[in-house]
Amino acid sequence: MGVPMALRLVRAGHDVVVFTRTAAKAEAVLEAGARWANSPSEAAVGRQLVISMVTDGPDVREVLLGEKGAALSAPQNTLFADMSTISPDAARSIAVDLNVLGHRFIDAPVTGGDIGAQQGALSILVGGKDGDVQQALPVFELLGRRVTHAGPVGSGATLKACNQILGAVNLLGVCEALAFAKRSGLDLHQVIDALGVGAGSSWALQNLGPKVAAEDFAPGFMVDLLQKDLRIVCEAARACALPVQAVQLAQELFANNQSHNEGLKGTHVMYKALERIADAK
Repeated sequence: MGVPMALRLVRAGHDVVVFTRTAAKAEAVLEAGARWANSPSEAAVGRQLVISMVTDGPDVREVLLGEKGAALSAPQNTLFADMSTISPDAARSIAVDLNVLGHRFIDAPVTGGDIGAQQGALSILVGGKDGDVQQALPVFELLGRRVTHAGPVGSGATLKACNQILGAVNLLGVCEALAFAKRSGLDLHQVIDALGVGAGSSWALQNLGPKVAAEDFAPGFMVDLLQKDLRIVCEAARACALPVQAVQLAQELFANNQSHNEGLKGTHVMYKALERIADAK
């Protein structure tokens, strides 16, 4: 996600400095005109806006506040925008620690996947103070078609958790429907075509359904990453005493995928977990 997002900023004329743990992943961005930094701290020197796009809350904390963290060298009052998917509590905790150092923070996770990032069509879900969000808005508008300011810091992460609930549970419905259709002797391509315009249609049916029918489980978004997101959902749901039973079922199916070395496959490989469970019974 970070590569196509950074490319859009470079091509729009922004002065972009990048760091990533695997330098080879930044080659396309550097070839487009970005400059390389040897650490997050070096990348933040003289910056007005620092964007982090990593895997989880501890990674964000390390990149921003660790021994070589960006907060150590950034000018006072720098705006930090984390666009990773982390927990609301992690976002709030990082914001507090950055504030102590004289910086500002907004959480701005995204939806739309790698295709949305390439096309500048992401939906950006933001939590933070109005003035901070307004400062980041011109950059966000290059990266996404919709920017939603959901409330104070942590609200963007909460809204992203809602999205992951919808994504996982919709996908579960799609995989169950297609598994049922196949075992009932129906043609999956015809099923998707027939139901893609009805009340049961969804993004998952229209975009991932054909991949299931073709037995193409290459990743757009990987099982391992969605499992991490669903862990965040469950932790946040426990904090507000809400049962998320459908999410827990999705987690169980993804755990089946992981136990069969499918954690790096696309999330629609859930279909194979359902088939295995059915065969076992």
